[in-house]
Amino acid sequence: MNTAPTTNINRQPKSETRPLYPQRPSGKWHNRRVVFSIIVLTLLFITPFLRIGGQPLVLLNVLERKFIIFGIFIGPQDYWLFGLTMLSFFVFIVLFTTVFGRLWCGWACPQTVFMEMVFRKIEYAIEGDAGKQKLLDKARWTSEKILKKTFKNAVFILISFVIANLLLAYVVGTDALFQLISEPLAEHAPLFTGIVLFTGVFYFNFAWLREQACTVVCPYGRLQSVLLDRNSINVAYDYERGEPRGKLHKDQLRTEGDCISCFQCVAVCPTGIDIRNGTQMECVNCTACIDACDHIMEKVGFEKGLIRYTSENVIAKKTARLLTPRTWGYAAVLLLLWSALGFIVATRNDTQTTLFRAPGSRYIEQADGSIGNLYTFKIFNKTNRIVSPDIRLDTPKGRLIFAGSSHLTLDAAGLTEGTVLILIPKSELKKRKTALKLSVYQRNQKLEEIETTFIAPEE
Repeated sequence: MNTAPTTNINRQPKSETRPLYPQRPSGKWHNRRVVFSIIVLTLLFITPFLRIGGQPLVLLNVLERKFIIFGIFIGPQDYWLFGLTMLSFFVFIVLFTTVFGRLWCGWACPQTVFMEMVFRKIEYAIEGDAGKQKLLDKARWTSEKILKKTFKNAVFILISFVIANLLLAYVVGTDALFQLISEPLAEHAPLFTGIVLFTGVFYFNFAWLREQACTVVCPYGRLQSVLLDRNSINVAYDYERGEPRGKLHKDQLRTEGDCISCFQCVAVCPTGIDIRNGTQMECVNCTACIDACDHIMEKVGFEKGLIRYTSENVIAKKTARLLTPRTWGYAAVLLLLWSALGFIVATRNDTQTTLFRAPGSRYIEQADGSIGNLYTFKIFNKTNRIVSPDIRLDTPKGRLIFAGSSHLTLDAAGLTEGTVLILIPKSELKKRKTALKLSVYQRNQKLEEIETTFIAPEE
């Protein structure tokens, strides 16, 4: 009877030394990843420059707590909206991982895309495949080695600098990036310092840290132990077909499984694991082992697919079930969160106004018989554009006298506050407490409605 390899989701790679030297991958799945990576890189580089209504499509300004996600502005006062967005994103990741495993890591994660499709490709082009890289690293320092190492690291630093600028475009916007490029550096020293620091971080990451960013630093791999189940789709070794393993001997009747222990799946793995040992935390589902195994199976005349995208239940029980009660539950929660988020965004006002009676003040009787109440107000601009709000009294009839100018202007995500005296004719006041209804306008567009209480003398 075939026995399944032990699934060890927390196992560390059994590589004796670092750095790892994965062989250059090739094959059907790798070609698909190359095309997909080109699309991902194109989107990464053009997204900061895309605009909707003059505003960036995406802005992630964590320094000022300003975010724009697909044209929706989330300012400092919208922390609850940002929290709901992040909760929705987390539930989506949980649902996606439950069904498709760590597909994101191998195909769309910027760390993997840049590492495997940019930096690793450059390394192969300059230093050669895995064997040549090993020999070069072990060789004494000759002019050829110095030239190759210097050239490779210079290119790595240049690309790291480009990525640092890309990060700046996402964090502070392309306008700030253009100013940094076109104006004297002395005027933008903090931003330039940030670019230099992140250039160093990215260079360290892609030149030395590499697969450890996925296996040690990133927490997502460790989440697999609670997110995956036997129905989740992963890159997996079919132990039912492959075990027991055995070398291929010519002109001998084969009694072993289809795995011929060629170790090509290990040789091409960018994290240095053996996929035949079961689902592991370090596997990023990059498909390099699938291509390597399929190539060997085709070469020896065996059926492809010994390593493939599949689930544990398909291998063990020959049953496939993507949608389980667990996934339906996650989908229901995600649908509720997205519905709530959509409703809140659709009914969200451009401003948020608070209006309170001035502390310690009482009503003021005017010479013309009207009654006055003093109020303080604060208006938050919840957009990323300049707003000129105008507070108007709807009911009852009356007038507003502002302390200072009544022409208010709010910067993007800005705040203004002031004091206003509201005067109401005594004939409009039928009782001691009267409900006031006011509106905030931007020209003729009503932005929001507010209510407060007006105090008058008792009859």
